[in-house]
This record gives sequence, structure tokens and C-alpha cells, in this order.
Amino acid sequence: MSKAILNKVKGADLELKEKVVAINRVVKTTKGGRTFSFSALVVVGNGAGVVGHGLGKAKEVQEAITKGIEDAKKNLIKVPIMHGTIPHEQLAKEGAAYVLIKPAAHGTGVLAGGSMRAVLESAGLTDVLAKSLGSANPHNVVKATFKALALLREPIQVARTRNISLKKVFSA
Repeated sequence: MSKAILNKVKGADLELKEKVVAINRVVKTTKGGRTFSFSALVVVGNGAGVVGHGLGKAKEVQEAITKGIEDAKKNLIKVPIMHGTIPHEQLAKEGAAYVLIKPAAHGTGVLAGGSMRAVLESAGLTDVLAKSLGSANPHNVVKATFKALALLREPIQVARTRNISLKKVFSA
């Protein structure tokens, strides 16, 4: 998880768009009757490589969404995007949810289901193949997708680590 910390971004002056991924209604029964509360899983992103997720809980849906947006702005990461796709394949796990994301050719689109699609589109990816394996719990799928995106490395970082130049890699 140390790689995710390196990719952290401050969301103070970014123009972020929010997407509600899941809303859950919880009922607590007491001797006075039923008490309803709501939790909202929200994803925010600027469509240019910055994305975040958050969870908000409140007695009303709109208030839960607002809290989720504020939480998401605190958990922003930078995603390396190359020509609308990701630089390499990545697998990540959170709980029982496994997520596999792969780069795709230009014009493919975002081939992902449900909560993964919201995260990838908010990040600004236009061509990516993704598969959710295991659990379909939206909370764990979103967290696993974030882990996968945080583990992505740009080619220049890999070249520096291996002490080679990118010209040598692309000319071969």
C-alpha cells in the first residue's frame, strides 16, 4: 500500500465530478419503532487521471451523498494514463473481491461492470478491459479497483528503476 501513498493528490483546486455508486438503507428496530439510516458510496474524479472514493452515512440520502463526496475528496490518487488507457495489466484484491484491469486498443471503450466502470470513467480512462472476479460487493470492488490503479507505474518510473533509457526500449 506504500505505492498508493506516493500517488496521493490534494483536491483543493480540482474540478471534480461525482458519481454515486451505491446507496444502502439500514433499518434499526427499537422499542420506539424503526429508525432508517443511509450509507452512500461515492466516486469523484476530474477525468484526467485524478480519482477518489468515499463513504458517507447519515439519516437522509442527500446528506449521506454529501458526506461521501467530502470523504472522497480526502482520498484522491493520481492514475497514470497513456493515450486513454493504462500502461500495463494489474491484478488487485480487497476482501473477497478480485479485480483485473488490462490496457486496451484505441476505440475499445471501457469494458467493465457496475462499480468498476464508475471508478475507471471518473479517472478519465477511455479504453480499458476490466473484470471483477469473486465478490460483487460494490464497496470491496471499488477498493480493489483503487488498489489496482494505485499500483500502476509509468514507463519512465520503471526505466529509472532499471537504469535504462526509454529510447532504448521503444527502438527495440
